[in-house]
Amino acid sequence: MIIRLLNLRVLLGMLVCCLTAGAQGQALLCKKLTATGNAEYPPYLWRENAESPRLIGANALIFEAISERLGVPIELQYTGPWSRAQQEVRSGRIDLMAGAFITVPRQQWMDYVHPAFLDTTSVVWVRKGRPFSYSRREDLIPHEGITVINNSFGQAFDTFAEQSLVVSTVPSLRQAFKMLNLERVDYLLYEKNPAQAYANLWEIADQVEALQPPISSEGLFLTISHKSSCNNGALRGALARIVGELHADGSMQKALEQGHALWQSRQQ
Repeated sequence: MIIRLLNLRVLLGMLVCCLTAGAQGQALLCKKLTATGNAEYPPYLWRENAESPRLIGANALIFEAISERLGVPIELQYTGPWSRAQQEVRSGRIDLMAGAFITVPRQQWMDYVHPAFLDTTSVVWVRKGRPFSYSRREDLIPHEGITVINNSFGQAFDTFAEQSLVVSTVPSLRQAFKMLNLERVDYLLYEKNPAQAYANLWEIADQVEALQPPISSEGLFLTISHKSSCNNGALRGALARIVGELHADGSMQKALEQGHALWQSRQQ
């Protein structure tokens, strides 16, 4: 009886080992993964230069670390404006999104890997010297706003905006700032850090200002297209484990700090 129990334990151990190895092998079936993201998003992500398909910044550094620990190359590439980048992931032509807020519509075409790898705050931008009374999101109702096509500020604010606000969209942040400064709209909705970074770069920081409080604070998530041939439970589990490890050892915060420094060096 004792020998039979020992044999059973050995067999169970071998079975668990084989299942684990099989799941790991399944996760690594794809020899390469592709990724894209919002290319107007410093210090998180931006295009290296106007001619380059390469994306750099904090999110790029994080994806490099994820790729190294996963043991699978991740090719992070510029695919066009933010709206186009989302379409590329939706279609499955690109496997991963390098940073997205959670919304109900987006959950219909991509899986989110938890936890979020970074957080970002979105605010109301106005022309300097031309603010209006603002202390809560309802104060935006009488005014006309603008943002970038397919941009999100988290499900709660997106739902409020759809039901209560008049917000037009343009393809790029630069166009949105131009509309604001031409007084075609009363306010611009965008994430604080990226908008401030570009306002400094385009030398319009003295013309605009961000109002408080923020309209939202949301997590940036790594996501996987539902139509990606690489999307399976083993890969999602491996990515979730790696994101947790990078949080635990401080790599996420370090990447954000490096992203800020990299953007600052570009300005100089």
